[in-house]
Formats: sequence, C-alpha cells, structure tokens
Amino acid sequence: MTGKLTMTFLGTGTSVGVPVIGCDCEVCQSTDPRNRRTRASLHVQTPEASVLVDSGPDLREQALRENLRVVDAVLYTHAHLDHIAGFDELRAFCWHRDGPLPLHATPECLASLRHMYGWAFAPEQAHRGYVRPDAREIRASFHYGRLKITPLPVVHASVETIGFLFDHPGAPSVAYLPDVKSIPPTTATLLAGVDVLILDALRPAGHTSHMSLDEALGFAASSGAGDVWLTHLSHEMDARTLPDRLPDNVRAAYDGLRLELPIFAAEPQGTSPS
Repeated sequence: MTGKLTMTFLGTGTSVGVPVIGCDCEVCQSTDPRNRRTRASLHVQTPEASVLVDSGPDLREQALRENLRVVDAVLYTHAHLDHIAGFDELRAFCWHRDGPLPLHATPECLASLRHMYGWAFAPEQAHRGYVRPDAREIRASFHYGRLKITPLPVVHASVETIGFLFDHPGAPSVAYLPDVKSIPPTTATLLAGVDVLILDALRPAGHTSHMSLDEALGFAASSGAGDVWLTHLSHEMDARTLPDRLPDNVRAAYDGLRLELPIFAAEPQGTSPS
C-alpha cells in the first residue's frame, strides 16, 4: 500500500438539516449522533491534495469538528444555498496560501457565485484576509496530482447540477452524487461498475428534485456499484431503523464518517503476484 484515498462526510443532511427547527418527530428528538445531520458536503484527501466538495452553511462547524485545516481546491455541485452559503468560511483556507484558492464549478454555478459574492471576485480584491478565488469552469475531467476528477451531469430541479467521479491509480473509484432526481444515460455509463457510489436518498416518499429511497436503491443496483452509501438524508430517514431496509452492500452515511480506501502500487509489468 502506498497511501490512502480518504473520503470524509462533513455533512449528510438535506437543505434544512436534521434536527429540523421546530420539529418534534422521533428523528429530530433522537440522541443517536447519526441522526444529527448538517448540510451535505464531502472532503477528499489523497497523499497529494485536499479537496472540498461544496461549501455549505455548516462549513465552519464541520471543519472544526474534523480538524480540517488545509484545502487545495473546492468543487461545486450546484448553486443551491445549502451547497454554497458557507463561501465566506473559505477565508480560513486562504490565509496561508500564496496564491488564490481554485474553485471548480459549471459556468452557471460560477455565475451565481460571482453574483452573490461579487466582492471576492472583484479584480481589486487581493487581500490575504479574504477569500481569493481562482474561478475555473468545469467542462471536462481534470487532475489534482494523480487524482482524476470527472464531472457527472445529473438532473436536479431546474438548476444545472453535477456530481463527481474520483479516480486515483491503485485505489477504488468513488462517485459522489448528493443532489439528483434522475441520471442521464451518458452519466450512468460512467458509473457502471463504480467501486463506491455515494448517492442522494432524501426520504421514503417521492420528491420532485431528489431520489426517494427506492429510486436510489434501484439505480444503485442497476449500476453494479460495489459499496453504496446514502446521503442528503431528511428527518424521515431514521439511522436506527434504516439499515433493516437496505441490501447488504448499501449503508446510510452519517456526519463524520470516514472511508479510508487503500492505494496500492501497480504490479510491475512482467511480474506476477506471489
């Protein structure tokens, strides 16, 4: 083994989080820590890079909880507030950088960020104490070190939305799709046989812009994914009873869950395993 590809679930909740303000349901009143869900976000760590997916309104709390100190780049899935409202918290990751912080997003998402946080993108704004973004449009796969990141277009409400496929030589492949109602055939092809699939499963009942539990399980089975983790979970999903409804290879993610995937060196050509 030459290192680890680590996926840390910073948040696994829906747009309002869990517990929900003013709700007295069993999940919102639960003392099980798995039923406390901040807004969905993922941290990806390789031996070479630290990559954050989305900067939701709970980013400060999440970073402190996980002792997240360094971010080399931020990837955005889309411009809904539960995925971008923590933008100003990115200051802490800019203070110790010599250059601006790369932000990767679709053109539509970058336009929203520029509109909402115009002060950060202004040419005259170059102070080290503020967010200094290096905006980079996502139009194809790109790399951070040996980590290949491929955008995965999906259907989610009326806003342009993508997930991400993470490929690192010698490590299992990982796909992250936290906000999705349906998956186009071209994206489904990219996901065929993925080793780890992280997928939106909002609630048992149907929803106009998110997969239900049955929809998520149906796609997971058709994809041939090895391990499946469900995220973007509402207060209708109880971590104490949900496992009883899931196939053996499917589990519900929770805040703070860390997947440590080994990176193995490739076998030299002309040799065989001992």
